[in-house]
Amino acid sequence: MAAALDLEKLRMAGAGMALAVLTSGGDAQGMNAAVRAVTRMGIYVGAKVFLIYEVRFNIFFCHSQGGGTIIGSARCKAFTTREGRLLAAYNLVQHGITNLCVIGGDGSLTGANIFRTEWGGLLEQLVKDGKITKEVAKKYCHLNIVGLVGSIDNDFCGTDMTIGTDSALHRIMEVIDAITTTAQSHQRTFVLEVMGRHCGYLALVSALASGADWLFIPEAPPEDGWEDFMCARLGETRSRGSRLNIIIIAEGAIDRNGKPISSSYVKDLVVQRLGFDTRVTVLGHVQRGGTPSAFDRVLSSKMGMEAVMALLEATPDTPACVVSLSGNQSVRLPLMECVQVTKEVQKAMDEKRFEEAIQLRGRSFENNWNIYKLLAHQKIAHEKTHFSLAILNVGAPAAGMNAAVRSAVRIGISQGHTVYVVNDGFEGLSKGQIRKVGWHDVAGWLGRGGSMLGTKRTLPKTSMEKIVENVRKFNIHSLLVVGGFEGWGSHTCSNSDICANEPSLLSSAQSCDRIKQSASGTKRRVFIVETMGGYCGYLSTVTGIAVGADAAYVYEDPFTIHDLKVNVEHLTEKMKTDIQRGLVLRNEKCHEHYTTEFLYNLYSSEGRGIFDCRINVLGHLQQGGAPTPFDRNYGTKLGVKAMLWMSEKLQEAYRKGRVFANSADSACVIGLRKKMVAFSPVTELKKVTDFEHRLPQEQWWLNLRLMLKMLANYQISLTEYISGKMEHVTRRTLSIEKGF
Repeated sequence: MAAALDLEKLRMAGAGMALAVLTSGGDAQGMNAAVRAVTRMGIYVGAKVFLIYEVRFNIFFCHSQGGGTIIGSARCKAFTTREGRLLAAYNLVQHGITNLCVIGGDGSLTGANIFRTEWGGLLEQLVKDGKITKEVAKKYCHLNIVGLVGSIDNDFCGTDMTIGTDSALHRIMEVIDAITTTAQSHQRTFVLEVMGRHCGYLALVSALASGADWLFIPEAPPEDGWEDFMCARLGETRSRGSRLNIIIIAEGAIDRNGKPISSSYVKDLVVQRLGFDTRVTVLGHVQRGGTPSAFDRVLSSKMGMEAVMALLEATPDTPACVVSLSGNQSVRLPLMECVQVTKEVQKAMDEKRFEEAIQLRGRSFENNWNIYKLLAHQKIAHEKTHFSLAILNVGAPAAGMNAAVRSAVRIGISQGHTVYVVNDGFEGLSKGQIRKVGWHDVAGWLGRGGSMLGTKRTLPKTSMEKIVENVRKFNIHSLLVVGGFEGWGSHTCSNSDICANEPSLLSSAQSCDRIKQSASGTKRRVFIVETMGGYCGYLSTVTGIAVGADAAYVYEDPFTIHDLKVNVEHLTEKMKTDIQRGLVLRNEKCHEHYTTEFLYNLYSSEGRGIFDCRINVLGHLQQGGAPTPFDRNYGTKLGVKAMLWMSEKLQEAYRKGRVFANSADSACVIGLRKKMVAFSPVTELKKVTDFEHRLPQEQWWLNLRLMLKMLANYQISLTEYISGKMEHVTRRTLSIEKGF
């Protein structure tokens, strides 16, 4: 991380620098957000920014109004030849461009690195051909390249998520949710084919997020005789009352001998062996379509800004790098190290070293695979334990709660424990609304929004005696509480860098998209939008980044009337240009006096004659809807890890027929902190919690505020920017337990 002074010097170094951005290979949702971020960050540091259309190296200058331009993506055959690269080098030099940001897959990035290594020789050839002078060649003697991985397959080793993957998962889950209703109506089996010729990530995560009965991915071909096992599994599921079966298959699925497994073959197999009404759905390019998810917009924006910083810091000795995501942190990885490991995955698959191929995909992929296998089919516990565990929801409902409960129930049962669920939180626990559950009692919970158990804000202290009585009556040794700040009453709280809130974020982003679209074709208009979140401004901030808001007011970033004046004047000047829409977000409790109505009146008064204003209060719309793929996946994994942790602690604390839970770590909170899933003792969390406002004293996401303001074109200091560190990609780093 560079010091504040160094960052400001770095920013000044951008003056006069010329950089270009291109998108190459298959398109991926979120690429436009990355182009916008690179463009605006480049202009922010004083650079000239060019856009390269259709990878033809026909270069256009982009002014600040050009952020977000759709520049097209293609696979340029000419660039695979030296003649094509020679022409590209000439075009770049003509515009003084020696910094290139490439957004694409491994093929595009590998080609860009070849271009970089040949750069000196290409300039020599141009001098020899009389196209440029020796002075020009000397002036532009070095080419810097930074890559952003845009690939819906998430097939690039070293990064947790690539641009477009989350959006593609949204498309898949929308189809699966729609299919589920019709399949249940007709008792059908659906074979769903998703993209992934060489990588099974989309198939794997969608299977995990939908509870699919069977999964085919190229990294893990089924054992010989799989046809018998699969049909037996499907028949068993139906015999237990299930009205549907879902089989997910990656387009590159193969058997142990490398023979392709087609969706039509699987369908015919089910029909012939079981007689089930079976249909095939091939998703195809619908997975690349639609608007990008909120996650992809924010990811692309973070990566785009970091790419410009990496170009600013690059020297002739700096290797070409890829800006990547690790946990929720931006990092820089040597491009060719990533490419090499990615190639090793395919080599391992070709040589039938399938377990190694899964490991080379990274720990996150491996975790997904192992957890899918754990939860897809009930395994009989080796022996019954002495322990009984109860699961309940508290606080406000949040999409993803049901996924966490489902996985915790199933892991608890597989461990041999007696598992209870409690309806209506602590109030239900006090009233004895407790029931024992089995494996199939939580079937179908993954895609359900809200809380299937019911949740209330009642704190345990209001009826502690009755709660203790019921804990003794049911001999409950451990409680798993899934919920919000109300969990403090049972010695738990939220201390996660990421929590189950993406449906709220998605809902906010979609609502703001529609609000902005509603002004299209009308006179200039500014929307004041109020979001939920209590005193926490996360939703407002991240939604603001995702939709390109002009300002987002939050409690954690105090603001004064002077700040409001600057914001109003900034927006007024923007609206005097050809911009027709403005968007201002306000977290519901960001300020006692500067209410949503106050902001409306302020902006309306100052914008009179230039723009008019409208108010939108999103309200509980943000809490509704089906959980996103991320929240289904995240909730599932936290439920698994929480239950395994509880099992381990119970074993440690069990002596002479009793459980002695009197140590600090007997009450913990699980969450993602930076790159790691961590269990934090509540006694430690109390020291860093603001109980009055129900917040951590330090909010990890506050550094995103800088990005929001920069992308809104405010000229602010770089001193708070946190640069990504250069990290290496090896088999050891791929095996490290990281985020989801």
